Amino acid sequence: MFLRSIDEVIRALEAHRYIAERGLATAIFLALRLNRPLFLEGEPGVGKTEVAKVLADLLETELIRLQCYEGLDVHSAVYEWDYARQILQIRMLEASGERDEARIRQQIFSPDFLIKRPLLQALEAKNGRPPVLLIDELDRADEEFEAFLLELLSDWQITIPEIGTVRAEQPPVVVITSNRTREIHDALKRRCLYFWIDYPSFEKEIQIVRARIPEAPERLTRQIVAFVQELRRLDLYKLPGVAETLDWTAALLALDRTELDPTVVDETLGVLLKYQDDVLKVRGEIAQDLLAKALLRAEMAPGSA
Repeated sequence: MFLRSIDEVIRALEAHRYIAERGLATAIFLALRLNRPLFLEGEPGVGKTEVAKVLADLLETELIRLQCYEGLDVHSAVYEWDYARQILQIRMLEASGERDEARIRQQIFSPDFLIKRPLLQALEAKNGRPPVLLIDELDRADEEFEAFLLELLSDWQITIPEIGTVRAEQPPVVVITSNRTREIHDALKRRCLYFWIDYPSFEKEIQIVRARIPEAPERLTRQIVAFVQELRRLDLYKLPGVAETLDWTAALLALDRTELDPTVVDETLGVLLKYQDDVLKVRGEIAQDLLAKALLRAEMAPGSA
């Protein structure tokens, strides 16, 4: 799909049930038009990873995901050799009488024995369409990996000593995400188009719930979003993201609830809050106070029934 304008990006995202503000749609449009990586930062659960998934769907191409973690190295991210098969091949060659070390080496260090990891896979376009490469939670990886990634984004090539250099005929569409648990080096950010995804507004979050869980009653949807928005005003260790809003909506539907009440809020706080200290802080009187404010806001906001 060729997206000719920012408005087309917005409509295409909405068709895939992703509600984006215009600033994000602009960043996506420019990243596609300029063939630049898109660097998305924001709190956990605001929809950064989902951008890459939706882009792969609307571009009708493969999504390749590299989940970052502390200690991530080249072997896990780029390639490694299938040592077990190489040893087996060596034994088979020796059993057949092959003694030429150069020929043995040439055979075992061929592409047939290469295990391609996400970054190497991303250099290969399938069916003439470059994949979407999601480098998720880069802030979890070490700075050494960041330096390697900078080189890859600069040249779109990887050198494998035993084989040679692999170059991308068509660079992948790259989405990098970070929860900002540490700062990413400026040199890498300069290679990318940057956008911060914030928590959505009240009306925008209602749109998101409608798009993702259309079977949710309108009254319940507005109450849920209003409560979550009030909850984000508190000083908690981990604020609920949009992902938690959607999870809570699904949970309340599973409980056959059509509106919020103090009991169900207290009983289901664990869907919204993932730390016991936060749950204990909110449960009871504070939850009831938040609920009262949320119900009032849900009724008074424009568009309420």
